[in-house]
Amino acid sequence: MKNKIKYVPPKLFQKLFPKTIWESEVNKILLTFDDGPNPKSTPIILSKLKENSIKAIFFCVGENMERYPELAKQIVDEGHMIGNHTQSHTNINFFNKEASSNIARCSEIMKGCVGIDPNYFRPPHGRIGLRTEKLVEQNGLKNVMWSLLTYDYKNDINIVKFAVENYLENNSIIVLHDSDKSSEIIGESITLIVEKIKENGYEIGEPAECLK
Repeated sequence: MKNKIKYVPPKLFQKLFPKTIWESEVNKILLTFDDGPNPKSTPIILSKLKENSIKAIFFCVGENMERYPELAKQIVDEGHMIGNHTQSHTNINFFNKEASSNIARCSEIMKGCVGIDPNYFRPPHGRIGLRTEKLVEQNGLKNVMWSLLTYDYKNDINIVKFAVENYLENNSIIVLHDSDKSSEIIGESITLIVEKIKENGYEIGEPAECLK
């Protein structure tokens, strides 16, 4: 059980945050990607998703959208959903104007870059506090966490394999990373996950249905 907590948030912990989405709302798996867009990883991810006819949600950082607007547009143009991951990948557990403005600024950048007002938010580093839901709600967003952490940012495909083989469920929200840290294994990670989903007889859903 102790080992499982590293990969799957405990149910008791999840109950502390009733307004947060932890699992897919339907019996389908959702792939999510944090921290992008990134020129080293985003093209790989998009290519693999297209190859497997998968739609995902990308929780993007405002600063990265400003740096790579063409990649942000490509994400949306290829039919994926885009979500708010703060302007500067900052810890927003502190309930103050700075935290709120960091979230709001990311939404503004997203609107200007791809013409979309995001509906969903994910806190950087998964740092969720007792006031996070209220802060996110005040910014017109819904908080989305995950039910399977792959640790792909450790750049070790064996860790990803262990997480997926042991803790994948039919309603998992899987978190992966669109970043330098994961770029060397992100393509292989997606292939591995798709294979394990098929082996278990599960389905991959689209963000709109999984987060409804």
